[in-house]
Amino acid sequence: KVAQKLKEENPKLEVIETSEAGIALLDLITGYDKLIIIDSIKTEKGKPGDLYKLELEDLKPAKDFSSSHGVGIATAFELGQRLGYSMPRYTSIYAVEAKDNTTFGEKCTREVKERIPFIAKQIIKGEKL
Repeated sequence: KVAQKLKEENPKLEVIETSEAGIALLDLITGYDKLIIIDSIKTEKGKPGDLYKLELEDLKPAKDFSSSHGVGIATAFELGQRLGYSMPRYTSIYAVEAKDNTTFGEKCTREVKERIPFIAKQIIKGEKL
């Protein structure tokens, strides 16, 4: 929903909505100079609709992580670089606090929905879109 609002505010943006994760994202993110990822997050103290700006470094798994299942975006990004993919030079990651981020769906809670315009404005301001 936030991505749709960003597109409404700036029709020149190319917005891709996907449920893909990890390595499957490589085909979607290669070839771009700038990448903005927006996802949900569930923290202990956050309120639904809170916005966090993260760095790829924040998402790196522990060094002993060896499973190819559930590879996160930071690991996929690093793999893409090592394999010579044309990876974005600039990446921003925004996480929106969700009431429940374990149930996949197209709808968001009232609390988050009410904050979408504010969240979109914060991203536009932060990214100078």
